[in-house]
Amino acid sequence: MIPLPTPETTTTGAAMICSVTTLAALCRDPAAWDALVAGADRPTPDYSRRVMEAHRDHGLAPADLPCLAVRRGPHLAALLPYRIGRGPLGWGRVARPFASPYLTVTAPLVAAGPDGAPALAALATGMRGLGCPWWWPLLPTGDGVGPAFLAALARDGWRRAEVSGFDRPVLDRRASHDAFLKGHPHKGRLKDLRRRRRRLEEAGALAVEAVGPDGDLAGAVAEFLALEQSGWKGRAGTALACRPRTAGFARDVFRAGDGPVTARADLLRLDGRVVAASLALVCGGSAMLLKTAYDEDLRHLAPGVVLEAEIVRALHETSFADRLDSATLASAVLDDLYPERTRIAETMLSPPGGPAPSPLADRARRQHAAKAWLKARLARLRRR
Repeated sequence: MIPLPTPETTTTGAAMICSVTTLAALCRDPAAWDALVAGADRPTPDYSRRVMEAHRDHGLAPADLPCLAVRRGPHLAALLPYRIGRGPLGWGRVARPFASPYLTVTAPLVAAGPDGAPALAALATGMRGLGCPWWWPLLPTGDGVGPAFLAALARDGWRRAEVSGFDRPVLDRRASHDAFLKGHPHKGRLKDLRRRRRRLEEAGALAVEAVGPDGDLAGAVAEFLALEQSGWKGRAGTALACRPRTAGFARDVFRAGDGPVTARADLLRLDGRVVAASLALVCGGSAMLLKTAYDEDLRHLAPGVVLEAEIVRALHETSFADRLDSATLASAVLDDLYPERTRIAETMLSPPGGPAPSPLADRARRQHAAKAWLKARLARLRRR
């Protein structure tokens, strides 16, 4: 257990205690974990039980993955899975929040309401107790729990330096789809989407199918996996269906069922055949559009783009979420369709008495540049 110099208290007077536990131990108390997700401050599905158990069950995270857990008695108030390893360009020892290709952000889960501030203070103290800087990717700094988390670290004496950042497209639901269309800043984009849909309708019978948490998600996921594998990702060996563990992960994480995190699939059919598919997780009012695929033989008809526009329509007509999150690093398709943005940053965080974060951030930028150069070099060699 990490001792707190001054235990933070809640409105009930009970102390907040931060300790290091494991993924396996957390899985033995599913009700507490689900309750934290359900009552968290603008939660995402990333560190939910559904997602982390799927990582464990399919070899994407170890059962003994360490986690910082803040508790008030038996109740979870904050949660942060992490790893400890080498810093940028081999520098020293750093902690990093757990990340994988299937996580959209790495913000900690933190209780909402009066317990939020003491939980964040306890988490900051627990992070400090590990005795090393943190190298933090995919941290939302503009909304969600990110700003409150960074403020709690600043109060605890942490310093930070941003390595890089980008603006992720998001879409907040309007009063109606007509209101969304009338207020959209890119009318030319909407006109282009209508034209593309007409071209698809001329090619055959077009139908949109939405599959919710009570529907045949197993069937929808199977159709998605087949569609993704038929394209360039299948040829490159990076499609989910190319490896048993990633195919199993997809079937598990996008399974039917209720709880604080639910799955959704949207399918676009042309003459009954799926030509575009999207898989999402819905949590805390946000739908994270995690995976998309389309029939590349119909690229000229842009079925993927048409499906994205139909998901926007369904959002307004059925209110299945309050926000659509593109869950991307960059999206040329959604930049003009989703009007809002949320800032996602990679940052270095240094505890009181720790090393200056700016030189570490510079080392991280140099490491990224070296990897980008090597990747480009290998791509050129493959084309020869």
